[in-house]
Amino acid sequence: GAPPQFGRPAPPPQTGWERLSELWRRDERQRYPEETVNIAKSAFTAGVVGWVYGGLPAFYQARRAFIEGSQGELFQNRADAVQSAHRAGLRSFIRYGWRWSWRVAAFVTIFNTVSTGLSVYRNKTTIGNFASAGAFTGALFRMHLGLQGLAGGFVFGTAFGIPAGGLLMMMQKLAGETLQEKRNRERRELYEQKLAEWQSRLSVTNVLGEMEGNTQEGPETEGARES
Repeated sequence: GAPPQFGRPAPPPQTGWERLSELWRRDERQRYPEETVNIAKSAFTAGVVGWVYGGLPAFYQARRAFIEGSQGELFQNRADAVQSAHRAGLRSFIRYGWRWSWRVAAFVTIFNTVSTGLSVYRNKTTIGNFASAGAFTGALFRMHLGLQGLAGGFVFGTAFGIPAGGLLMMMQKLAGETLQEKRNRERRELYEQKLAEWQSRLSVTNVLGEMEGNTQEGPETEGARES
C-alpha cells in the first residue's frame, strides 16, 4: 500500500505542562479555551462591580458634602445648583470607582488565573486549588505592608478562596460536570473524531495506491506474455 502522506493526530495533552500551554493557545477555530475566556469575563465583571461598589458611595457622599458646603453660594437657578452637585458627585464616582475597580479586577484575575492553572495542571478541581490561589493572591496584595501584612493577606485570601471555590464547584456540579471534566470529555471526543477521520483517509489512500499498482502491473504482464 501507499505510505500515508499525513501524520496521525496528536493525542490529548498528558502532562500538566502540556495542559497549561494549551490553556493559552487558540484551537482550529481560532477560539481560546473556555477557562481562558472565563478568566477574561470574570475580570471585566469584577471591574464593573468594583467600580460600582467604590463609586456609588463616593458619589452620594461628595454630592451631600457639596450641598452642605455650598449653602452660602449663589446659583443662577435650582437647575444650576443640582447640576453642580451632580458634577461633584460624578468626579468622585470616577475617581474612587476607578481605584476600587482595578484593585478588585486585579485580585479576581490573579485568583482565577492561579486556581485555573492549578486545576489544569493537576487535572482535577479541588477546594485546595482555590484555597492556595486565595492565599497567594491575598499575600501578594498585602506583601508591601511587611511580614504582618503578608500573613494577614495569606489568611484573608485563604478565607476568601475556600467559600468562593466551594460555591463555584457546587455550581459546576449542578450543571452535571465540572469544568475540568467537561474539558477532558471535549478533548477525548475531538481526538476520537480526528482519529476516525485520519483512519478513513488512510484507508482511502491505501485503496488508491493498490489500484494504481494493479493498473501498472497490467501492461507489464501483457508485455511479458507477448515477448
